Amino acid sequence: MNFSDLDDSSEHATHSVAERAAAASRSTWVSVVVNVVLSSTQIVVGVMAKSQGLIADGLHSLSDLVSDFVVLFAGHHAKKDADEDHPYGHQRFETAASLALGGLLLAVGIGMIWSALQKLESPASIPTAHISALWVALGAIAAKELLFRYMLRVAKAVKSSMLVANAWHARSDAASSLVVSLGLMGNLLGYPLLDPIAALIVGFMVGKMGWSFGWDALHDLMDRGLDEAEVQAIRQTLVDTPGVAGVHDIRTRKMGDMVVVDAHIEVDATLTVEAGHNIAVAARQAVMQRHRVLNLMTHVDPSQRPDRDHDAAHPAH
Repeated sequence: MNFSDLDDSSEHATHSVAERAAAASRSTWVSVVVNVVLSSTQIVVGVMAKSQGLIADGLHSLSDLVSDFVVLFAGHHAKKDADEDHPYGHQRFETAASLALGGLLLAVGIGMIWSALQKLESPASIPTAHISALWVALGAIAAKELLFRYMLRVAKAVKSSMLVANAWHARSDAASSLVVSLGLMGNLLGYPLLDPIAALIVGFMVGKMGWSFGWDALHDLMDRGLDEAEVQAIRQTLVDTPGVAGVHDIRTRKMGDMVVVDAHIEVDATLTVEAGHNIAVAARQAVMQRHRVLNLMTHVDPSQRPDRDHDAAHPAH
């Protein structure tokens, strides 16, 4: 997962870990209530109305319940302060939660595909669905789309990629309900094969999204750095700090939705150690105020250049 669904403004620092955890808890409990109602209704009506597509959609909603509790668990642990065993804090609980969500979605998608293929092997056994299944599927589209918009708004407000992942999970439900509705329409019009085909499509959609979330989270757990644009923004903040003559060897790695940064800054070689230290402290504070940086470790290098020159001689690595 990346930051493409998040606002890249510098206001990230205004949201404390506790605020982000509270927002995650609030939006996730809304999702829990919606998914309890939807999954129970879809599965019960799907069985009674003989619609495999609606049952598959209900199982998708049921998987949301599990993912919601994974988010609640991760949010609870991510807000913990740093301790002796976790000196950088517990923000990576969010990344681990995104990996778990991805694995869950992938497993659910594979199960849906397997079930649909079994039905397609014996088309004569596919029954005609009842009209009630279509009404439930249409109602689910509206409910899931509204849930998606609400959750994404909260996720962007606190800039949480874990909540973005959960919001798009809800959007995938809306898309799957649309596919199921189309399949049910075809079934009711005399094309019964369209119902299991809809379930098959839903399975592929869910599996693809699970793979995407899991793959991104796995890379983040392996200390993936920021993209070049964000690195350059941090670099510019450092260069703009009074007393900094140049910047080089910037390295970044993600810690949940936060970032840990290492950088070498150059200061006038004739300054005292105390003066160089004060410049480094000011640079660190500026970066942490303007960017989603959890910690900045600076190494002070001497520079013979009296003026800051934006470090043309030392490009960022």
